[in-house]
Amino acid sequence: MDKGIKNPKQRHKLIQYANGRSLEEINGTVKVPKNISFWKALFMYSGPGALVAVGYMDPGNWSTSITGGQNFQYMLMSVILISSLIAMLLQYMAAKLGIVSQMDLAQAIRARTSKTLGIVLWILTELAIMATDIAEVIGAAIALYLLFHIPLVIAVFITVFDVLLLLLLTKIGFRKIEAIVVCLILVILFVFVYQVALSNPDWKGVLFGLIPSAKVMASSPSVNGMSPLSGSLGIIGATVMPHNLYLHSAISQTREINHHDEEDVARTVRFSTWDSNIQLTAAFFVNALLLIMGVAVFKSGAVKDPSFFGLFEALSDTSTLSNGVLIAVAKSGILSTLFAVALLASGQNSTITGTLTGQVIMEGFVHMKMPIWARRLITRLISVIPVLICVTMTSGKSAVDEHTALNNLMNNSQVFLAFALPFSMLPLLMMTDSKVEMGERFKNTLWVRIAGWVSVVGLTFLNMKGLPDSITAFFGDNPSASQVSIAHTIAYILIAAVMALLAWTVYDLYRGNQRYAKHLQDLADAED
Repeated sequence: MDKGIKNPKQRHKLIQYANGRSLEEINGTVKVPKNISFWKALFMYSGPGALVAVGYMDPGNWSTSITGGQNFQYMLMSVILISSLIAMLLQYMAAKLGIVSQMDLAQAIRARTSKTLGIVLWILTELAIMATDIAEVIGAAIALYLLFHIPLVIAVFITVFDVLLLLLLTKIGFRKIEAIVVCLILVILFVFVYQVALSNPDWKGVLFGLIPSAKVMASSPSVNGMSPLSGSLGIIGATVMPHNLYLHSAISQTREINHHDEEDVARTVRFSTWDSNIQLTAAFFVNALLLIMGVAVFKSGAVKDPSFFGLFEALSDTSTLSNGVLIAVAKSGILSTLFAVALLASGQNSTITGTLTGQVIMEGFVHMKMPIWARRLITRLISVIPVLICVTMTSGKSAVDEHTALNNLMNNSQVFLAFALPFSMLPLLMMTDSKVEMGERFKNTLWVRIAGWVSVVGLTFLNMKGLPDSITAFFGDNPSASQVSIAHTIAYILIAAVMALLAWTVYDLYRGNQRYAKHLQDLADAED
């Protein structure tokens, strides 16, 4: 049958074969004029960094930063700073990989590894995206409950219909999506700047908190069940997320690039890096403001419920606030309402980026493609199930028990991120280190290579180190000795499995790189 007849029929299928350019519908669709000023060029390249930065300020970050501030004052500020710097480094490499190789991270890994490993890594990354989606469901549902008093079960179902928002956004063009995301980020930033400015924090303490200290890795003292180490691991785990690396390597290709012109490629890499670093700096300020809120807005130890419900109530409860001006403003209800608005904005932002990432990894790892509405509907429905179970199981209990259960579900869901992160960081570093993959000009410089390996090894070690306590948390706040033993056994088995899978990934990537190098050499010999 003629291809011209066959292709229209294929478009009616829910799942199609896909092995083309990354996010083909928007790849290379944004034209950037040549010979324009630095600021005009920066504006034209700005946008992808905002979509990436959203992942660094989603609802999963909020609880860890605010609670960390309340428990340990400004001590963990340095952890937020270091996490943000590592994020800038990793996102720079992800954007560069996409721009130079013309493949997103999922495509690049799949091209150098076996089909079996590709499927395993796809499933692992899908679980990580769904874990992130659980935090978004909880954040958006709670925001709807707090703002409009919609019952939680109904609010959870309403979050499913954000697929309609996505359908609308797909019709208006990628630049407008970027603009909407930037506006929502500015809403979040404004809310926290306003609240922190009212609280008049100890800026000297904030600056000293930015200086790294060994105390942040200490396992004692324990304040409200959190040690500095667990607080640091929570911030790191919520900050550096694997799906952002896949997303950035794809959306960095939305600008039109002449790949036959090395200078045009270099210009795109340079301005994409500027865009990414500016937006991630904004994300750093949001996370820093969240921690400062924990210290300056609330009296130390005053908020016993660290969930979003507890924080919302605390912002309208004058007895928990630490500043006279804050108390006067809190009486009007503005502080708590703004908090809920920012929470809703954060959840919607993360919905947009999570859906795009899901499409990237499905097409890249298993060469399958689904309509964006179907992709969103399926993942959101799966993510809604554990939230509904949690709400249903605690419906007959006290409000505090229900809030705590939801908060624990959100925090525990992030465990999957610890599994998936090494499998995005390590291949990214290996590929961008390679002259074969990136060419002499665009391979990582020595300092980037050193910083990259320190970051990858350090984050992998910390994630694995925190895994036993993370698994233990599934047994509740007061696990028995036998439950702790079971949790640690499960954790060590999982760590062994992660290490074995990492070894398999590294081996496959090395072999794939060698094959590609031989292929290039054969082509060069044939031309001679």
